[in-house]
Order: sequence, then structure tokens, then C-alpha cells
Amino acid sequence: MAPTKTVPRNAAELAEMLADPAKAKEITASREALAEFIDAYGKGQQGEGTELNRMVAEETQRVFAQMLKDNGVEGGGKDTIRRLDLDPQNKRSGGMLTSHRQGTAYNGAAPGASIDKHFDNSVEYVRTIWHKTKMTDDIGEKLSMLRNAAGSVSPADGGFLVPETLRAQLLQIALEQSVVRPLATVIPMDSARVPMPIIDSTTNRGSVFGGMIAYWGEESAALQDANPQFGRVELDAKKLTGLSAVPNELLQDSIVSFASLIETLWPQALAFSEDSAFMTGTGSGMPLGFFGAKNKAAIAVARTTSSKIQYTDIVNMYAQMLPSSLSNAVWICAPDALPQLLQMSLDVGTGGNSVFVVNAAGPAPMTIFGRPLIISEKAGQLGARGDIAFVDLSYYLIGDRQTMTADSSTDYRFGSDQTTFRIIQRVDGRPWLQSAITPQNGSSKKLSPFVELAA
Repeated sequence: MAPTKTVPRNAAELAEMLADPAKAKEITASREALAEFIDAYGKGQQGEGTELNRMVAEETQRVFAQMLKDNGVEGGGKDTIRRLDLDPQNKRSGGMLTSHRQGTAYNGAAPGASIDKHFDNSVEYVRTIWHKTKMTDDIGEKLSMLRNAAGSVSPADGGFLVPETLRAQLLQIALEQSVVRPLATVIPMDSARVPMPIIDSTTNRGSVFGGMIAYWGEESAALQDANPQFGRVELDAKKLTGLSAVPNELLQDSIVSFASLIETLWPQALAFSEDSAFMTGTGSGMPLGFFGAKNKAAIAVARTTSSKIQYTDIVNMYAQMLPSSLSNAVWICAPDALPQLLQMSLDVGTGGNSVFVVNAAGPAPMTIFGRPLIISEKAGQLGARGDIAFVDLSYYLIGDRQTMTADSSTDYRFGSDQTTFRIIQRVDGRPWLQSAITPQNGSSKKLSPFVELAA
């Protein structure tokens, strides 16, 4: 292929060469010439500095960085990949914004991970922090290490830092008892206060996401101005404290049994308290709940009949759910609201017909319009606002500080010969949206991922 000295550098040059009859004839003069040209062009496209080479290198770096992250290795260099995904319905496993499973899973970068290697199991940890354990050089060294580790992340709490393995284990057990955390968007917090960006959207009529505009137009037409309203909310880690008084005889006779009790009951107690605050919290010294008027994005649908839940109410609530959330939302009702749901009927002429909105014949969970029905005593009393709600909890943010501290003391129950164990975790929560949204068609019926039946 001696006559053809130049090898095209890109697709445009290749097309230009093939369009030239003389050059094209040289390339295709023989099978050998064509094979030599194809080989030279292919090598040129894969060589150093080419677009393909750059793409391959970037993808290799991305995959490698994700592999390190998944295995608990945090890179400190400028190429460390930390992407923030702002889609509340994207429950992917990567990035800073995560689903509940990653948010509560073992985190190799959490403060408690540094002390994992010093404890084989929860029994050894409980035995170490119990004040009546015989002091040895090894126990003293571990207590000093635990106290120093706790003081570096939450000096005001005192006590001893809980190993990350045990913290993750407790939270994973708590998930089986939780309502909100398994469905919410959980954000690991690497500081006591984390700002989160929001888009202050109130209407989809004329624009979306608080002012972003997409429009059709002719070539060279003047661009229309867009002024999206961005804001932020802050997740400020609140202190949740659990106390448990235990007879010293139990600890002396069978500390293994007590450790098993901790692993079973404390996660349930923490989950119960978290759910209560995530649903109805005031936001003062605790998370801001999604039930009630304090949630500015919530919609209260007018009730047809006082103290009753009727089929018309359920239909009206369903109609005001944000359409993109219909496949994610769940129903939450109070236990005393369940009889009315199961006995709901629809008037037809002078008679009536039973309406099994819930799947009464099937196994749990029951459903309404194909979406799960969750029964919770934290929902409102029958007849009060929120005795039944339809919510997409991916629009509820939970900030998890991912630290726990534990301590023991005889002062609280000294006269009863009991040891009081205390466990502290820091967590916050709040709705992501700031207001209900007017739909594009201009309807007065606003849309929201938080819909309740009014009082």
C-alpha cells in the first residue's frame, strides 16, 4: 500500500478519502492492500491520545473506583468519584444518596469501623463496657480506645463508641420492624449537619422544577429566559437515646443472654422511636414528620363524612398523588381505621354494593388499588387528619450520622442492684419537597407525594 501514505485520523477523514475515486481505487486495488489499510486505520483509532483510548481509560477508572468503594476502600486523591444523585426515586446502590439498605449497611469509612478488629462479637463488647468486669491491662486499653474514639465524633455524648459491625447489625435488624426507614431515602452523614439541595417547585404549569423551561422553536430564534428557584434544607443530626436497666445477677450469670437481648430488643425500640418521629415529629429536637400540617408539601383531602373513611375519599386521595409516585407510594392507616376499610361499600341507586378495596382474601400485605397497605399505630386516630394516608416515602430524607455510643452505670438504679445501659444514635429526617405542586393542566387539585385524609 505504498501509494497511500496517509491513514485517516477520524471518521470524517475516512469518508473524504473513500469519496475520492483515485484514493478509493488505491485502497481496494487488492485484498492485501485493503487488509493493510483496515489494520492501519484500526490501530490508529486505538492508539494513545485517541478518543476511544480516552473513553476506555475513563471507564476503567470508574469501574475500579466503584469496586474500591463497594469494598469499603475510600480514596483520598483528586480522582475519587463521589457523585450526588438528586433523583428521589432512583434507589441505585452507588453514590452518596442511597437506599435504606446501603444507608444502614456496614460502612468501612464510618468512625466505628476503626475499632471492629478489637472485638470478635457483641458479647465481648458488652463485657468490656460493663463496669463490673474485672479490670485487666487488655480491658483498660480497650476502654481507653473506645472512649477516645467516641470523643472524636460526639464528645458531648460521652460513653464508648459502638463498633461499626455491631451498629450495622442492629440497624439491619431494626429494618424488619421499621415502616419509614426501609422506604425512605437514607443519606449517610459525615458531619453533624449536612445541607441538601432542593428545587423549590410549586407548579408544573409553564415550567418544571421551580422554573426550568423546555420549548420548541425555529432555528436562530431568541432563547427564553428561565429562572429556576433552587434552595436547600439541612439535616441536623438529632440525639436518640435508649435506656435499659438490667439486674446485675443476669449480667453475672449469663452476659451472653443479655447480649442476645440487646441485639433483639434494642433495634425494635430504636425502630419504634424513629418511626414515631419520622411520621409525626415536630422538627424541634427531633426529625420533622411527614404527617400533619407541619409538612408544607402535604395535601389534606376533604372527608366526605365526619369520622368515616369512604370509597370516594380513597379515590380522591389516589387522584392527588404525584403521578410519577403512583408506582412507589404506600397506604398507611391506623388500626382503628381498618374495620371501615374492610367494610367499605359504594352506593348504587337505592341499593349498595360492597367494595373490597383491600385484598381481604389474599395474604399480607393487603393492598389498595394495587399498592401495599401498612397498618401503624402512629397514624392518626379514626376521624382525625392522617387516619389514612397515601405517601411516596422516597421523598422523605433520613440523615444517618452512622455513629452509636454505649455506656453503663450503676448510679441510676444503685439501690436496686441494677446496671443501666445507655445507647445513643444520631439521626434526622424531613420531607424533601417544600410544597404541593400545581399540575401542568392548571387544575386546582394540587399533586404531592404526601396525601392524607383531612380531619
